[in-house]
Amino acid sequence: MELVVEGLRANYPGTVAVDGVDLTVAPGQVVAIVGPNGCGKSTLLRCIARLHRPEAGRVLVGGDDLWRMRPREAAHRVALLPQSPRAPEGLTVAGLVRYGRHPHQGLFRQWSRTDEQVVAEALTATGVTDLADRRVDQLSGGQRQRCWIAMVLAQQTPIVLLDEPTSALDLGHQVEVLELAREVARSGRTVVMVLHDLISAARYADVLVAMRDGRVVAQGSREVVDTALVRQLYDLEADVLSAPGDGAPVVVPRAR
Repeated sequence: MELVVEGLRANYPGTVAVDGVDLTVAPGQVVAIVGPNGCGKSTLLRCIARLHRPEAGRVLVGGDDLWRMRPREAAHRVALLPQSPRAPEGLTVAGLVRYGRHPHQGLFRQWSRTDEQVVAEALTATGVTDLADRRVDQLSGGQRQRCWIAMVLAQQTPIVLLDEPTSALDLGHQVEVLELAREVARSGRTVVMVLHDLISAARYADVLVAMRDGRVVAQGSREVVDTALVRQLYDLEADVLSAPGDGAPVVVPRAR
C-alpha cells in the first residue's frame, strides 16, 4: 500500500516539532529519515504510527486516513519498532514474536494455526528460528534487534516503521539489520526508518528524507547527499566521496 503524508504539523508544548511535511512512499521502497538530533525525525515517525496526534495534515495508507481509523484497524496497516524496546523479564523469543499477532486476535478470533505459521515465517525471515526457545534478555544486541523486527513482521502490516534500528549496534550487526530492512521491502512492504548514519542511509535506502528544524530540506535518491546538504544538516564542512564498488556517497568530515 502507498503511504502518503500531507502537510503534517506536530507540536510539543512550546515547540513545533514537525512543520508542513509532505511525503509519498511507494510499496516496496525503503525510506530513511535523517537529520540532526531534535530535528523532528522520530516525531514524524510517531505521527505515522498514531502515537503522536498531529496538529494538522493527514497520514494516508492505501488512500485511507490512518487517524480516522479505529486502533485495531490502524494496527493492520502500520507497525512500529520504537527506540530501545524492552521485553518482559524471562520472555522467550517465540513469545515475543507472538505479540505481533495481537491485533489479529479478538473475541471471535483466537490463536490459530495461521498465527503459528506467521510467527514461524517471521522467525525464519529474520534468521532467529534457532533462538525461538531462548530468553530475549540472554541474547546479544544484534540478536535482540532481529527478534524485535520478527515481532513487527508477524503483525503483517504493509507499512513497517523502524526508529533508529541500528542504535547501539556494532558495525556488523548494523549491516545485518539494514540488509534485513531491504529484504522486508523486497517482499513488497514499505519500510520507513529513522537513521543517524547518513552514509548507511544513502547506501540502503531508495529514498532519503533529510530534515532540519521540523522541515524537509531535501528528498530523493542518494544523489541528494553532497557537501551543501551536510553543511545544512550538521553545520559541518565535509568532503563527499564515492565508495568503491557501488558508488554510494561517503562523508568525510574536514578538520576544523
